[in-house]
Amino acid sequence: MLLSITILSGCQIESEPPSELDKIKERGVLRVGTLNNQLSYYIGPDGSVGLDYELARKFADELGVKLEMTPAFRLSSLFPALEKGDIDVIAAGFSQSEQRLKKFRAGPAYYYVSQQLVYKKGQWRPRNIEQLVAKQIELKEQGDSSAVVKIVRGSHFESTLYQVQAEHPSFEFEIVDDSDVNDLLKDVANGDLLFTLADSVELSLTQRIYPDVALAFELTEDQPISWYMRKSEDESLYALMIEFFGFQKQSGDLATLEEKYIGHIGNFDYVDTRAFIRALDSKLPEWAPLFQKYADEFDWRLIAALAYQESHWNPVAKSPTGVRGMMMLTLPTAKSVGVTNRLDPEQSVKGGVEYLRRIVGRVPDSIPPHEKIWFALASYNVGYGHMMDARRLTRSQGGDLNAWADVKDRLPLLRKKQYYSKTRYGYARGDEARNYVENIRRYYQSIIGHVDQTQATEEDVSVDDLVVIPALEEAPEESPETETVEGEQSEATESSEP
Repeated sequence: MLLSITILSGCQIESEPPSELDKIKERGVLRVGTLNNQLSYYIGPDGSVGLDYELARKFADELGVKLEMTPAFRLSSLFPALEKGDIDVIAAGFSQSEQRLKKFRAGPAYYYVSQQLVYKKGQWRPRNIEQLVAKQIELKEQGDSSAVVKIVRGSHFESTLYQVQAEHPSFEFEIVDDSDVNDLLKDVANGDLLFTLADSVELSLTQRIYPDVALAFELTEDQPISWYMRKSEDESLYALMIEFFGFQKQSGDLATLEEKYIGHIGNFDYVDTRAFIRALDSKLPEWAPLFQKYADEFDWRLIAALAYQESHWNPVAKSPTGVRGMMMLTLPTAKSVGVTNRLDPEQSVKGGVEYLRRIVGRVPDSIPPHEKIWFALASYNVGYGHMMDARRLTRSQGGDLNAWADVKDRLPLLRKKQYYSKTRYGYARGDEARNYVENIRRYYQSIIGHVDQTQATEEDVSVDDLVVIPALEEAPEESPETETVEGEQSEATESSEP
């Protein structure tokens, strides 16, 4: 016995210390630091959502552990937390800056952004850094420091502006500790700050809430966005992360997630967005209770976005084509869902939601659940049969007929004879259907941001405030998919308007 104990003790002494991956598996929890914003992580009506959250959840599932998201209100607190070992990974949409790469290890790039100087529409706009520096010098001689660019401490903008200052010694900027990027963008929108920096995706998302913020000029080319971890000789976690992102790209899952969160942010319409933001304050409070009452399984903010696209929240809206009311229902559609008075907003909203529910129920189960709604909305606009034609066309061209990102690019082809002549239901204004859905997505994102802004408290969320999110239970296996596009039954074409 003594000899056995001695041998076992010797083996324990000589054994290698556990790797980073071993520690995470022993702990049973992957600790991920992130930011509370519309892209990385936020609490939606059905729980936690966000591009980085969904990727982190998949990664935790890959490791066979639970996920613990640690949201930080100030980005400057994330890297110290990683350095101290309070978190295992940062997943917050951070670029691969030279300064960060000196101390930390970056994972694979999963999208790209450029750094942009932001100003308020209607105010003086510099077209390049030379014009901005000249303006700063001019105002400084007058005792005015308002043109100083403000950025957040710990952001990737710091190293960029230090480089600018090295080339233009008169250039001035200020690093602030008591704000985040969104605070500074809001200050620009309110006219309290002339200039700040944002990345290209950040600016596009912010314009849905503050349409007056605009791009002055770009300071950098596109830069890779990555997760971060501690730099060490232990590559166990890093190796698995490379493998994980490689699979996400090859499988198309990463493209699907990016379409979900940032696929709608292009084609910014300043006039429309500004009118919509005004309506959020002047009209939405009156109609929000009605949307909430009848939304049922849908997010009421999505129903509100649909109603705005249809009627701009005008309960007595009328069209020369015969559609009426808040949800702009045709007479046959109204009768089919029990609406007797289309100009009654309560009946219209209730009937519009019921009609949408029926369409969602027809959308093939082969389409991912979170994308079914976009296919349903396209059908709501152009007709179910035409939507299915677009799916067939997508497949014939080698695209994924179950991915909205692929199908939405084929919808406009239904206007062209060389394509619609070969479809089952012929000509359709598919480009309008695509714009219809993408507009609703943008309105929806704006409503989410607006509601979050009005409900926000003064209390900051610090990196020490943990939000523990257990790994989701594994979804039950679905029965083998039997739906095929060609075999779809009863694809009766509806009117191009519901």
